[in-house]
Amino acid sequence: MASPDKRMLSEQVYHRLRDAIMRGDHTPGAPLKPQDLAREHGVSLAVVREALVRVVGDGLADRLPNRGFAVPAFSDRRWQEITEARRTIEPLVLRLSVERGDLEWESRVRAAHHRLSRTPPFDEGEHLSGAWSEAHRVFHRSLLDGCGNPVLLETFDRMWTASELARRWAAQRSPGRDHLAEHRLLEETALARDADAAAEALTRHLTLTAAALTEQS
Repeated sequence: MASPDKRMLSEQVYHRLRDAIMRGDHTPGAPLKPQDLAREHGVSLAVVREALVRVVGDGLADRLPNRGFAVPAFSDRRWQEITEARRTIEPLVLRLSVERGDLEWESRVRAAHHRLSRTPPFDEGEHLSGAWSEAHRVFHRSLLDGCGNPVLLETFDRMWTASELARRWAAQRSPGRDHLAEHRLLEETALARDADAAAEALTRHLTLTAAALTEQS
C-alpha cells in the first residue's frame, strides 16, 4: 500500500499534469515522458506513473503499446466517436427533460444559463477558464436533469468528462464561435417546451464542437 506522502505527491502531480494538458502546455500528440516529468516535478518515477495512469483514466492521455504515454491527437477517432454518442443520446435525454421537467427544473436551467452567460470564457490568453468550464457543465447538466433518470444522467457525466479536452481544443480553434447565442437558444427552446427545436439546437451545438477538431487538423 502506498504511503500517505506518496499518495499526496501523486495527487499533486496528477492535478498539475491535468491542468497543464488542459492549458495546452503539452500539445496534441506530444509524448509525456515519465523521466522528464519526474525531474520537472521533483518526484519519483513511481509517483509520476501513478499520476499518469489517472490522467489516462480521465481521457486526457493515451498509454501506448510500448508503455509510454502521450497526449491524444486532434485526429484521434475517439473525439468523433464521443460526439456520435453524445449526438445520439443527449438530444433524446433533452426531449425527456422538456417533457418531464417541473418548475424547479425550469428555475435551475434559468439560473445555470444566467451564471454561464455572466462568466468570462477565457483566462488571460486563449485558454478556457476553469470557472467558465464548470458553469458550462452545470448548464448542460441542468438542461438534462429534468429527465428524472439517474442512469441517463450518469451516462452524460461520463461522456462529458471524456470530451473535456476536445471541448477546450475546439474553443481555441474556433474563437469566433457565438457560444452565447447557442446557449441562449438552448435555454429558450427548452423552457418553451419545444422538444424538437431544443433537440435540433443541441445536435447542432455538439456538431460544431466536433467540426472544430476536423477542420485543418
